[in-house]
Formats: sequence, structure tokens, C-alpha cells
Amino acid sequence: MAEEERVSSPLDQAVAFVDELYHFRDHFVDRFGLDRAGDKETEVQKMMGECLTKVESLQGDIKNKAQYHLLRGRILNVTSKYSQEAEEALTKAVKLDPRLVEAWNHLGECYWKKEDVSAAKNCFTGALGHSKNKVSLRNLSMVLRQLSGPPVEKVKLIEESVERAKEAVQLDITDGRSWLILGNAYLCEFFSSGQIPKVLKQCMQAYSQAEKDPVARGNPDLHFNRAMTYKYQEDYQKALDGFSIASQLDPSWMEAKVKETELLNYLLDIQKMIELKGKMKPRKIESLLSSLSDRDLGPHAGGQYTNKTGNVVSLSQCKLAELQPKVNYGKVVVGKVVCSINSTDLVPFAFCLIDADKMCVAVTVYNLAQGAGMKIGDSVAIPEPVMKKVKVSHKGTEISFSSIQVDSPRCLVVNGRKLGINKEALTVLSVSAVSE
Repeated sequence: MAEEERVSSPLDQAVAFVDELYHFRDHFVDRFGLDRAGDKETEVQKMMGECLTKVESLQGDIKNKAQYHLLRGRILNVTSKYSQEAEEALTKAVKLDPRLVEAWNHLGECYWKKEDVSAAKNCFTGALGHSKNKVSLRNLSMVLRQLSGPPVEKVKLIEESVERAKEAVQLDITDGRSWLILGNAYLCEFFSSGQIPKVLKQCMQAYSQAEKDPVARGNPDLHFNRAMTYKYQEDYQKALDGFSIASQLDPSWMEAKVKETELLNYLLDIQKMIELKGKMKPRKIESLLSSLSDRDLGPHAGGQYTNKTGNVVSLSQCKLAELQPKVNYGKVVVGKVVCSINSTDLVPFAFCLIDADKMCVAVTVYNLAQGAGMKIGDSVAIPEPVMKKVKVSHKGTEISFSSIQVDSPRCLVVNGRKLGINKEALTVLSVSAVSE
């Protein structure tokens, strides 16, 4: 009987109402399917109103006023938009009971939505002062990456962000939201610390773990950020699929739709320019190719190349048609630039290269300093080229072409001269962090 009374107390009833609201929000797509994802915000707001009415009707019966204001604040904080009422309720809760970790966490999320990053950080740090918990840790990880500062300080903040996210995961390895934020932290670390392949691998592993959780799987940020990573890796099929899922999960999020459209148009443009050989007239192509010589190989003309690990390797010149879809060790190709590819993104710089046999391929160059791109008519030699066969099938559009991916411009020889360090600039990737 005592147990029955405890379960059915006004406070427990209110907690059950609010927990049900959050479960409805977090499992909406899992429950109703991707086709109804566009209804989520409206349905959550409707249920929010109903829940608020229920909890407010119990106000006189809930003796713990700090808990009451926490519950009311949680209800008002359930949507992705900032609520001043939620902030006021949660502020009352922490004033009445400064040890309420959950209230501090929700108040921090309120400030985050308000774009008051400093106040959000104070809330999550304060909560951790009372109790080590996964929500404060992962939210602090998210906030640390948004703090401004000089480059050296930013790197330290990102490293700390990774550590806080790791701690959150260790407290509950089944929570996909913690894995998602760890993935985002690794992604930022990858682009701030010299693009170490191992870090990118850790990022993708974290995203894979996040996807196992239906709550994280229904978060458009997971699919968007992973799509940005796939795009950087030139896995264009998965990138397009990811942008598409992100926009389906949040139809109001225009950036996901824009990125999907831009990427598809970019790939179509590359395919077209390869087929038309940069729209260059045959006579002009003949003239360009007639000037190709061993001098265009520059320091590689002697058949040697110092790779990025510092090892000297032997090179033999080959034709574009002879390249395999992999790293072509010990090979070097040379050709002429017939066009550059227009893109809304500065990364990568893309152009079409044609060789003496008139085969044309795309070349994508990463970490190239702004304004240092190759021009039409330039000769370009690429040692140990990484050839990719791009094949995409997306919403009725079929795309197929060959591409060479170049991670650093410093390995290129342009017009007989090897590019220097002044032509290199580390890529910065935009990571969504609005609602992680």
C-alpha cells in the first residue's frame, strides 16, 4: 500500500507526464516513420501544451517547489526553440535547490538555444560540480567547441571537448547522443590537428555507434555531419543519402536541402565538363597537348619522388587510362588543365586534366590556399595518384566519372615546378552544432 501511494503521488504523476512527453519527442521518427518526420515539431508542441496543463493542475499538490519549476521548465524546453518561460522556470528551480543537476542541464540547454555560449558553459560546469553525469559532459563538449579564441587556444578547447565527450560515453556506452557528440568532437579535432586519418576513423566509428540508438538516429545532425564527412572522403553516394535523410528528418532545415542540391549539381557539372573536355575546341586541345614534354614532370622527370613519409620512391610515367581505382604506387601522370569546376564550396579545388591520349579526368585538390588554384593551360604532374571511380544514383539521376584525389598541393608539379608550403592551407569543415 505504501508503495502504491509513493508511485501515485502528485510529484510522481507529474514526472511521468514529462517523461512521456520526452519519450514521444525522442522516439517520434522511430514510432511514426520518416514520412511523418515533418509533423514532429507540431505534434510535440501540441503534446507540450497538454502536458503543461496536466502538471500545472498539480501545482498545489506538489510540495517540492524546486521540482515543480524543474518539471515546468523541462516541458517548456522540449522543442528546439528558445523559450524565455523555460529559462525563468529553470532559474527558479536552481535558486530554490542549487543541487538540482537536471535543472542546471536544462538551463544550460536554454542558454545554448539563446546562443549565450558562456552562460551555457557555466551551467554545465556547475552541474558537474555537484555530480558527474553524461548530459553535462556531452553538453560541455559541445559548448567548448563553440568558444572563441586564438588558434592555439581553439585546438586546446577541441581536445578538451573530445575528452569530455569520451567521459560521457564511458558513463553510458548505449547512449547514442553521447556517441554523436563524440563523433562531432573527433571531426573538429581531425580538421584542427593536421588531419590525422586515425582521428577521422574514430569519428566515423562514433557515428556508427550513435546510429544504433533510435534517439540519435532520429537526429538530423547525425546524418548531416556524417554526410559532410562522406563528401570530404568523396563517398558521394553516402553524402547525398545523408543530406537527404537530414532534410527529411527536419524539413524546415534548408541547409541540408541546399547541400544536397549543390552536391548533385556539382557532380553533374564535373561529369559534363569531363565529357566535353572542358568545352575546349579540338584545335585548342591539340595545341595544348603538343607542348607537353618531360620538363612538365619537373623534379619527377628523373624517375624519383619523395613521398609524404619522407621516403624516396621510384616513379614511372603512365597514361590516365592505365590508372587503377586505388593508390597507384610508383606511377606519375601528367596532363593539361582544360577547365576548373565551379563550386559553392572552396574545398576542394577541382579541375579537369587531359593527357596526351586525350583522356580527361577530374582532379580534386584539398588544403589548397585560396587563390592558388590551377589555370587553364597549366601542365600538372601528379605522383602516385589516387584514382576513384565515382558512381552515383540519386533520385533518378545517374552520374559516373573518374577522379583523382589529391590530399595536399605540395605533391603537385605545376608547369615544371613543385608547389611549395605557401600553396597549402588546412581545410576547415563546417559542423552543425545547433541542436546536437
